[in-house]
Amino acid sequence: MRRYSEAVKADVRRRMSPPQRQSVARISEELGIHVITLYKWRKTWRLQGEVVQASEKEPEGWSAADKFTVVLETAELNATELGAYCRERGLFPEQVSRWRQAAQDANAKPVLTMAEQKELEKLRA
Repeated sequence: MRRYSEAVKADVRRRMSPPQRQSVARISEELGIHVITLYKWRKTWRLQGEVVQASEKEPEGWSAADKFTVVLETAELNATELGAYCRERGLFPEQVSRWRQAAQDANAKPVLTMAEQKELEKLRA
């Protein structure tokens, strides 16, 4: 198994992250690192709470988990800090605001209790 330096990993993380958002396939092709290795690194970075896209998708196409991570990371930033954060990642403050509102709205509807869920399942059977 080949070992990669921290400098190589940092370069890969930079390529995967906004604003570059290069795909895993492209990075693999350009650097000669197997895609499985790149996916493992990306998973590790995501588990550490980093926004690592590894996709050339525009931010609106990001996963819900990545959008929520942005909401969490920006929760306590003032307008100046938020602007810098967004520029660094290829985002607009308005996007972050919409994502924050969507996260808040997700909890607006009451969730069924376990008893209510079981009763509903009985009725459907």
